[in-house]
Amino acid sequence: MYKKYKSVKNEDLTPREDHTKFMNLALKEAGKAKLQNEVPVGAVLVDEKGGVVAMAHNMVIALSDPTAHAEILAIRKASAILANYRLLNTTLYVTIEPCIMCMGALIHARVKRVIYGARDSKWGAAGSLYCFTDDKRLNHHPEITGDVCGKACSNLIRDFFIEKRRSK
Repeated sequence: MYKKYKSVKNEDLTPREDHTKFMNLALKEAGKAKLQNEVPVGAVLVDEKGGVVAMAHNMVIALSDPTAHAEILAIRKASAILANYRLLNTTLYVTIEPCIMCMGALIHARVKRVIYGARDSKWGAAGSLYCFTDDKRLNHHPEITGDVCGKACSNLIRDFFIEKRRSK
């Protein structure tokens, strides 16, 4: 049984919490993945003052690396930039709900908040299939917010797979 994720509407946000701005950056990253024939997922890691620390998109095929998800690549870049494996007080914006691998990495990195666009009923570990943040055995529990620019994020991924099926 999964925990209901927090859904946010733009009118519920304060100017400091304008999630749409950062999700649009993540959508641009996802567009880069699509151009490379990768599953279009983008991620943006933001510090506590609202500064972008790192951006990335899926590169699984390009790097021949099953761990090269947008979230993992953003974590790697940010850790290198900050010279720290702990990404305390950061927020990750990602176009789709993180999978089990990515949620595990976000928990290990101590990312404070995860804000995603579209739910992922097949792989999601932030409330759809699993809810890692509800597991009290873990020592870190990121705050989860879903459905930010959800329609745009879900349409991007849906259309990508429709095009893939048509081209076969």
